Amino acid sequence: QRRPELLNAFQENVYGTTLPAPTGTTYRDAGGNGSAKKVTITVTGPQGSASFTLRIFTPSSGKPKGTFLLIDHRGSVGDDPSSGGYAPASKITGAGYALAALNAEEVAPDDAGSYRDGVINAFYPAGQDLPADAGRTISAWAWGASRAMDYLQTDPDIDPSKVAVIGHSRGGKAALWAGAQDPRFPVVISNNSGSTGAKLARRDSAGESISAINSQFPHWFPETYKRYDSNADALPVDQNELLALIAPGRVVVASAADDGNADPQGEFLSYLGAAPVYELYGLGDTGLSSTSWPPATGEGFRGPGMSYHLRSGGHGLEDADWDIYLGSDLFTR
Repeated sequence: QRRPELLNAFQENVYGTTLPAPTGTTYRDAGGNGSAKKVTITVTGPQGSASFTLRIFTPSSGKPKGTFLLIDHRGSVGDDPSSGGYAPASKITGAGYALAALNAEEVAPDDAGSYRDGVINAFYPAGQDLPADAGRTISAWAWGASRAMDYLQTDPDIDPSKVAVIGHSRGGKAALWAGAQDPRFPVVISNNSGSTGAKLARRDSAGESISAINSQFPHWFPETYKRYDSNADALPVDQNELLALIAPGRVVVASAADDGNADPQGEFLSYLGAAPVYELYGLGDTGLSSTSWPPATGEGFRGPGMSYHLRSGGHGLEDADWDIYLGSDLFTR
């Protein structure tokens, strides 16, 4: 009973109404080099069609132990698997996993003037304002991750029961919203997602505030979210409930000790706040050795359905984060 109520509350007040299922979807495999391929996903709505790219890198031999679906908001993952610490394809495939990188900029440009130019205008008339409660960029990226999952379910090289949706920063906000809505993701990873991600909204004075994020990035969230600028206590939900909506799938919260803008303590408290719902599934063990802040840095804490780590340093998705993700056997209890 509570799950649909919470999802509706997040749609109405935070992330906006999600785009409907496309009336048609096609996949075009542009081929690739060995264990790398590029797939163009084309979706059709009542106002037209839009396309975006999914790049997939698999181990050179054997079926992947799992797949990390990265919401790549930087557009930095190209055909070359050498993508640095942010998306180290060679490191991921070398560990026996696959990387699927969704080009989020093609789904919805991260720009206040053009964010509708991807998938949104396939569903809303281009010459009309969006409804005040319609999802914007972050919601579109989450929707795009689900469309990528639609494709991964058809790919014979991928086990669709072992796909982790992952995002960093603004991509982490989208990953959490995707995982809360779409139970096909058994693992959902938030890396330094901060405000309107893993951070508790009611710690509005710590790190980036709702008012600041709505002012700087007016295209990320619906107009209805602006009602809570400097008024976070009036929200009918908080972000620990978003994490809890991922249950019984594994929720993974990763913070960085010096990432003050994302409020790592607020992310930690939100993680703890989701545990009572995981307990309803018999998965309430957070894996933490203590509930006191701060926990040890650089150590992965893993329970049966929840995982957490606090990395030293600042805002980023780094090799040290991937070392923990790849070494934590996230797809088992």
